[in-house]
Amino acid sequence: MQIYLDYSATTPTRPEAIAAMQTVLTQQWGNPSSLHEWGQRAATVLEQARMQVAGLINAPAESIIFTSGGTEADNLAIMGVARLYSKPQHLIISSVEHSAISEPARLLEQWGWEVTRLPVDSQGRVNPLDLKAALQDNTILVSVIYGQSEVGTVQPIAELAQITHSAGVLFHTDAVQVAGRLPIDVGSLSVDLLSISSHKIYGPQGAGALYVRPGLELVPLLGGGGQEKRLRSGTQAVPVIAGFGIAAELAAQEMPIKTPRLMQLRDRLFSQLIDIPGLIPTGDLVHRLPHHVSFCLEHADGEKVSGRTLVRELNRAGIGVSAGAACNSGKLSPSPILLAMGYSEKAAFASVRMTLGRDTTVEDVDWVAMVFKQVLQRLSPVELVVIS
Repeated sequence: MQIYLDYSATTPTRPEAIAAMQTVLTQQWGNPSSLHEWGQRAATVLEQARMQVAGLINAPAESIIFTSGGTEADNLAIMGVARLYSKPQHLIISSVEHSAISEPARLLEQWGWEVTRLPVDSQGRVNPLDLKAALQDNTILVSVIYGQSEVGTVQPIAELAQITHSAGVLFHTDAVQVAGRLPIDVGSLSVDLLSISSHKIYGPQGAGALYVRPGLELVPLLGGGGQEKRLRSGTQAVPVIAGFGIAAELAAQEMPIKTPRLMQLRDRLFSQLIDIPGLIPTGDLVHRLPHHVSFCLEHADGEKVSGRTLVRELNRAGIGVSAGAACNSGKLSPSPILLAMGYSEKAAFASVRMTLGRDTTVEDVDWVAMVFKQVLQRLSPVELVVIS
């Protein structure tokens, strides 16, 4: 059997998106900045996709800026605001951000900026009171991830944004893992900036978007022809953006049915693994992404049983999962997210993430639970026994 449970890393491109891409590549391949008929056909595709993506987050179409993916959208949000200032200011992020946020923040620190990293509780949630206490007179931006990709925790974004705005500060959230899985309304959330990615919602890789609240000024990362309201120069990748648009439109239509199904499968997998000695669920089990299951091995010897070992062994059994954060799964180092949540280095070495998708079945979940138990017993029968 081949069972893919790494949908937080990437999703397979849905047939409707592929068909839209093929149409653009063969019939609507013009440069959307050109004024002739070929260019205007491409421009029409581009603006249709903009409306489709905007619809997924209930935003005005003109607020959508297309990028190459979630990472570029995050960087444009952080650096686009920071470069408005000639002198270093103060930035607030959470301690469980994706590297697309934490790395630009680290770069700003090297340039003299002050960066506050909000602590989280053992479930990975930010306390709104900590945000309120961290705000300073020179705070210019707060960025808190909406749904944490490694442990599945969903943050109270509307409340955090309200606190931020009460101090006259801008608010950004990385919603890459949430879009297409939970309803998003940028107006209700009251966010100024929000990042999403195509390949997390069954669109093609290579496209993303940044929602920019109308009237908000940013400094672009790239100089050039001034496409995307001068915020993202470069000829737009019309085929992949077309696929992104179709995927966004269908995700919005299917969410009322797909999300409850994912929650049922998620809870079924949790229930079958929860009784394994030493296997500890990570993240908030209530405020959680609907497709996300994650654990760490509290008593495992990281040198013998690491997240990478579990990924390798499950892959041999035809099951695709991830060790901690997908972007860090190739590194033999403890998960910084779990460390920030208070886990020991030993536990943070041995973390695994299983994320479900539109093709996941009940039979898949049951099979994975059985195989996972067998793998754990074979790898480390002694270390997994809890000593009372």
